[in-house]
Order: sequence, then structure tokens, then C-alpha cells
Amino acid sequence: MIKFGLMSLRRMAELLQSGKLMARELTEHYLDRSESLQGKFNAYITITRDRALKTADQVDELRRQGRELSTLAGIPMALKDNISTQGVATTCASKVLAGYIPPFDATAVKKLADSPLLGKANMDEFAMGSSSLTSAFGPVGNPWDRKRSPGGSSGGSAAVVAAGCAPFSLGSDTGGSIRQPAAFCGVTGFKPSFGRVSRKGLLPLASSLDQIGPIARSVEDCALVLQAICGHDPGDSTSARLPVPDFAAALREDVSDLAIGLPEEILDNCPDSRISAAVEAAARELEGAGAKISRVSMPYERETLAAYMLIATAEGASNLARYDGVAYGCRHTSPSWEEMYTGSRVFGEEVRRRLMLGTFSLSAGSGCSSYELGQRARQKISSHLAKLFAEVDLLLLPAAPFVAFRLDEELDPLTMYYNDIYAIPANLAGLPAMSVPCGEKGGLPVGMQMMAPRFREDLLLRAGYTWQRRTDWHLRCPREVEQ
Repeated sequence: MIKFGLMSLRRMAELLQSGKLMARELTEHYLDRSESLQGKFNAYITITRDRALKTADQVDELRRQGRELSTLAGIPMALKDNISTQGVATTCASKVLAGYIPPFDATAVKKLADSPLLGKANMDEFAMGSSSLTSAFGPVGNPWDRKRSPGGSSGGSAAVVAAGCAPFSLGSDTGGSIRQPAAFCGVTGFKPSFGRVSRKGLLPLASSLDQIGPIARSVEDCALVLQAICGHDPGDSTSARLPVPDFAAALREDVSDLAIGLPEEILDNCPDSRISAAVEAAARELEGAGAKISRVSMPYERETLAAYMLIATAEGASNLARYDGVAYGCRHTSPSWEEMYTGSRVFGEEVRRRLMLGTFSLSAGSGCSSYELGQRARQKISSHLAKLFAEVDLLLLPAAPFVAFRLDEELDPLTMYYNDIYAIPANLAGLPAMSVPCGEKGGLPVGMQMMAPRFREDLLLRAGYTWQRRTDWHLRCPREVEQ
């Protein structure tokens, strides 16, 4: 019997293509595991057994016919529940979208049409959160300690990979929502450059910040998924008209020509010295592999968070105005139009908080638009990062300032927002960034973030691949989960 545990996507593809493994067998394994652990971690909102097995059978039949298929054909996946799936409920973890079934698949889902869909992963409501606590379907548990948060908002997407319930998943990243959960769950999370992956079919939070990306066990696995989902889409006006590089070619153990910058303000002021120490130790390892390491300045932590909140809440308020009970989603029955509208907008507390902030930001009476102020700060931060990348090839910093916190820990909103503070600059500037495991604290994973110039995903893949070839942090599994 084949053990799938830590098997790479490439190895799975080889077994499937050779006929030594059937897509149905592989899919049934992950479905059974997902169903058996769902009560423990609540990582899914919907498990799609019938759809997954139908796709797996179709792939097996096409292979029997000798048809040429994609590399990931037959390898199952999970999707964050804000990515549209035709015929399958897409809720954004909110009561507002109860019963909403999209009439189309997102472009990224179409590109993975031969990958059986295991289910829709749990998340923070409308991707507003860093904990996966705000879901209307209950919180997600972290596979390393189910009493702790898996991060957010793509907490379910990270948890299913960490628990061995899916070989890979797709999440979305608006302000760290792929990288922070990847760090908390000890897996690899990749946010591509803004425009590299089509956002068509991604239910929007902040349209100028959102980006779909993969979560998987390793950098190599992420590269295979990126190869499948990247590319220009005429259906997305923000999609970049650029050819997709050969990401597999970037997977080589060589950083001898790379200059890597360590942001001194972030490392010196990190609230958890064990996290900053783990990142600096990783830098020394890469220096031993030939990289040139230097200290650089990123002195705008507070400004980063402020700019993000002004922009994300304003764009969120605008985007979520469509959930009015008229077109789709929840509709409150009332003879009064006003009561119908307000009764249909049954958002949770965190979403309401951000909608109020965003509505004020956009209001005519707020003087110089707060949104405009946020955009000015964004421009300055982006310009500073561009200057940094004239000096170095990559930036190395923590993915998050903390390790996974307890689900019952009462964190005030500002402390919760602070979880994303190191991830936000990449979203503001549209840069590619990746979180990889680099250490542990008290038995919980520590994540290191790598950031590169826009559309230089290849640099991240090369540095990350080198790191994972020289270390085994990405191969460590939660004690609570049997592999």
C-alpha cells in the first residue's frame, strides 16, 4: 500500500502517469482523511466527495485512453471558500451568502479542472481576519494544537495541508492571508505578484490587494501549482499580459549570486525574539550557501498597517455593498425595503467593524479622503521597496510577529491586525512573497518570509528551494496528526 504522508506533488504525478497509482485511489485517501479529521479541526465548510470522485474517474479514463494530461491531473486539492465553484456552495464563511451557488468556476479553478476538488476550506468571514475565528461555521483548529489558531484568513486552506487532508490548496492573500496561516501551520504559502494569477471568480475583499496563491508542503509543490494557475486572463482587467516563466527551471540549489536584505527595524523590534532569531539563523544558513547578506532599512511599520486598513476597509465596504438581499445570497423577508436590506446584511462583528471603518473612509464628510491618504502612503512604501530592490535581490523577514495563539485568547482588534504587519508591504506594492517554515517555539512552527521584486517569483522559488534542500523544517508534521 502506498503511503502518501509527505509525498511530493511531483512524485504523485509520476505514479499517476505511470499507472502505478489511480486518481480514484489517491482521491479516496484524501477524502477519507478529510472526513475523519473534520470533527477535530473544522477545516472545511463543504466536503465535495461526489464531485471529487467524478473528476478522478474521468482522469483515470482519459489516461487509459492515452490522452495527454496536465502535470497535476488526478492530484486532489482544496479551495478557500471565497473562490467560485460552479454547482458548489461558495459562502465566504458568512451567513450573508448562505445558499449561494455560483454559476461558474473561477479561472484558477478552470485551470485545475483535472484536479479533484476535495472541498471548500473554512476561513475568516469574507477574508476579514487573521485567526479563522470569525467564520459563521465555527473556528478552525491548528493541526499542531487544535486549541490554537491556524491563522487567517486562509486558515482552513493551511490546516488541510498541515493535517495531510489535501496535497495542496488555494487561498487568497489580501494582507498576509496565505503567508500568516502557512507560518502558523508549518507549511509553505506563496503569494504571487498582483496580476500574475487571474482574480476572476475570487469574491473580492479589496480589489487592488487580493491575489490567489497556493499553499503546499514545499516550495517545489508550490512551483507546480503556480505553473498551472498563472497567466493572463482577458476576463480580469488587472491580469498581467506577461508570459508565464518555467517555474520548475528556478528550482535549483544555488543562491551564490543573490544579495539578501534583512530589514533591521523589523528584526530589532520583533515582539518575539525567538522568531527574529530563527530568521537570522536562516540568513546565516543561506549565507553559508553563498548568498550575500546585508542589513537594510524598512522604517514604516505603523504607516504600513495604517495604509492597509484605510485602503482595505474602503475597498471592502465598496465591494460588500453588493450583498443587499436582492441579487443573491441571504434575503430577509419583510414588507419594507429598508428592513429587507438591513435584515439581509447579517455580517459578523469583525466584518461590521471593517465596513463601518471603510464607509467612514469613503464618506464625503471625512475631509481629504482617508482612502486617498492610504493610497499616498502606499505610493511612498512602494517607492521605498523599489529602491531597496535596486540594492538587494530578496528581503528576508518574519512571516508574522507571533506563533499561533490560543483560540480562546481574547485579542483586541488592533493586536489581531498586527498579526499581518510584516506581510502587508508585499500586498501594498503588488510584490511576490512566500512563507516557509524556519524554526519552532514551544512546539509551534515559525515562518520566514521571502519577498522579491514584482514578477520575480523565480527568485523566491530558487532561494526557497535552496533553503528547503538544506533544512527539514518543511518535512516536520504535527504530533497530533498521524501521517
